Amino acid sequence: MVEPLLRLDALRKHYGGLAVTDGVSLDVLPGEIHAVIGPNGAGKTTLIHEITGLVAPDSGRVLFAGQDITRLSLPRRVRAGLARTFQITSVVPGFSALENVALAAQARAGSSFRFLRPAAAEAALNEAAMAALAEVGLADRAAVPAGALSHGEKRALELAIALATRPRLLLLDEPLAGAGPEETERLIALLTRLKSAYTILLVEHDMQAVFALADRVSVLVYGRLIATGTVEEIRGNPEVRAAYLGEDEA
Repeated sequence: MVEPLLRLDALRKHYGGLAVTDGVSLDVLPGEIHAVIGPNGAGKTTLIHEITGLVAPDSGRVLFAGQDITRLSLPRRVRAGLARTFQITSVVPGFSALENVALAAQARAGSSFRFLRPAAAEAALNEAAMAALAEVGLADRAAVPAGALSHGEKRALELAIALATRPRLLLLDEPLAGAGPEETERLIALLTRLKSAYTILLVEHDMQAVFALADRVSVLVYGRLIATGTVEEIRGNPEVRAAYLGEDEA
């Protein structure tokens, strides 16, 4: 039996009387893309925050590679092999694409953030940053300021930033948000390529992307996990269709 790389064990988080995650338990297996879907307000981003350490659960555990990381800080989780992209683009617009990625490589190496500019001048960091840019198809855009990149390129840059931390698990929070049809197609192709090398937990509204990429899908509604299964199983689940996908997805 394959041991999960990530295991969530009965995670609960309340804000007042509102249960944002309500006993969520799921496993992410090595080498799979596991998608988490659900309507707005389902608790998906809070769940990602709990995994990365931005939000502490009220109860439950987060296990990564067999280690209980529930109380570890965000930097220690990154060093353990967790990397995350955000729903809203979070690159530094005045830095080049290379400098943005070199900064992430610098952080992974444990260097001080007080020396941001010299990071891109260090050969080892440059090499790691260029490798990450090449992996997402942005090697020829290395010198371009991040603020001058297209929206889709910024999304790819965020992936390169995550890859520069040498992750074992990528946590992608709506990587296709705001992308047009052509950019969406390119990003799906990019994630398909990355799928062979990384374990990915994907939070995404775009069902085209989810059904094209995911090995398994978990459905979150009002903080509660109502189903986990293959794409075919989720498509055919009447509770899922009623709660989220709509009857036309049958």
